[in-house]
Amino acid sequence: MKITAIKSYIVDAYRTNWAFIKVETDAGLHGWGEASLGTQEMALQGCVEDLKRLIVGRNPLEIERMCFEVYRDIYWKGGPVLMSAISGIEMAMWDIAGKHFNCPLYSLLGGKMRDRVRMYANAWFTGARSADEFAAKARETAALGITALKWDPFGKAHLSISNGELQRAVDIVGAVREAVGPTVDLLIECHGRFNPYTALRIAAELAEFKPMLMEEPCPPDDVAAMAEVRRRSPVPIAGGERVYGKFDFSVYLEKQAVDIAQPDIFHTGGIMESKKIAAMAEARHIPVSFHNPSGPVSNAAILQLAACVPNFLIHEIMLTDGSFRKNISNEEVVYADGCIMIGDRPGLGIEINEEELAKYPYYPRNLRHFTGEVTDIRPKGDCVYYFKGLA
Repeated sequence: MKITAIKSYIVDAYRTNWAFIKVETDAGLHGWGEASLGTQEMALQGCVEDLKRLIVGRNPLEIERMCFEVYRDIYWKGGPVLMSAISGIEMAMWDIAGKHFNCPLYSLLGGKMRDRVRMYANAWFTGARSADEFAAKARETAALGITALKWDPFGKAHLSISNGELQRAVDIVGAVREAVGPTVDLLIECHGRFNPYTALRIAAELAEFKPMLMEEPCPPDDVAAMAEVRRRSPVPIAGGERVYGKFDFSVYLEKQAVDIAQPDIFHTGGIMESKKIAAMAEARHIPVSFHNPSGPVSNAAILQLAACVPNFLIHEIMLTDGSFRKNISNEEVVYADGCIMIGDRPGLGIEINEEELAKYPYYPRNLRHFTGEVTDIRPKGDCVYYFKGLA
């Protein structure tokens, strides 16, 4: 069996763009991967084109060899564009392998340790601005049985934070804690925005609300800052979504920069690379929670990987994506008791409707406007729960 074609599709997901990768073979089998890299989609697509000459003609079951040789033969290594392109293709090759052997991916990675994973909700707060609005949204979400919520309460603050901005964030987190009670976990997102002094100041203020974690408090390119905050913070520190591959992650772990590792499987180099990173973290008794703010292929792949990673902690879900998500794939996310069930279909267990993708063409989206305002990420049209079993 040989790879005959690699195709990429950039799809407007309203809050960002998703990038899907399709790998085709001469045996009639194909696989799907995801390499979503918001704001750098054209660079990603160009990199996939560049990699074709190194990958087309290979045996799709020789996944480790492909990753090793392609990474070896690219002179300008690392970084988000190359690692995302490799990740999407690698993921699709695993999908082919599962279909070839007629088994779910977890069976090829050592077998599953669990049949469900606990989830936390992101994007539950759509439209909220004030503390009262966040509290109301949190109360509605917790009423669905969801036991963990993540969000960024810091507005426009960058590097430092004023007393007023900090008080607003404290008020929002306090209101959410009061709304959901003491048993729901709160995960505080910082998006890598703060200097060490400010991050520690924020952690001290929020500690009374017992957050499960504070995510990426410092810019990811300053490992020493992350390590210093992690050492002194009263709140557990998570990070790693912008750390690319096992070589970069080895430094992150050696410097003891995080309490919880968050590799992103479609930026690290793929499924196997992420499993290796998880094993590196396991050797230090650090749990992992794979970063997952993206599309249905990413979600399917992470669930397969989470099934067989011993130190897996909790799974991220974008709670209220628009109904188009159901239109473009056969995704079936089954929710029960605060958890997502692991699927048993062959490969990643997901197919993408290529004809439907054409209805959502690429649309350039910036993280921020030139004015500094955060781009509106609310989906167009109706927001729907795309879960089976969620009210």
